Amino acid sequence: MEIPISIAIGVLAGGGLFLLLQRSIIKVVIGLLLMSHAANLTIFTVGRLRKGAVPVIEEGVQAQSFADPLIQALILTAIVIGFGLAAFLLILTFQTHREVGSDDLDDLRNLRG
Repeated sequence: MEIPISIAIGVLAGGGLFLLLQRSIIKVVIGLLLMSHAANLTIFTVGRLRKGAVPVIEEGVQAQSFADPLIQALILTAIVIGFGLAAFLLILTFQTHREVGSDDLDDLRNLRG
């Protein structure tokens, strides 16, 4: 189970890094979101993936066959924060495009005067 998730993490991180190096602000925002999802998957994988495991330890359950609820809570919090950040960055990007007329980072660099 960890190998397909590790491949997905690598693809997300690689795609995010590629998009972060582009000149368009929209591509940079999408790259940042992809890197965020790769980090979430990494933390989720570190929390021991167990198929069909319960998140709470009961008396009859062995210690190795449970899913850590703290990791799941952290990932859920990170997803909510990431959604808020994505909404803010997209609004900021659209406003910048409306004011400047371009989403190229070189055009924004030349605005300093």
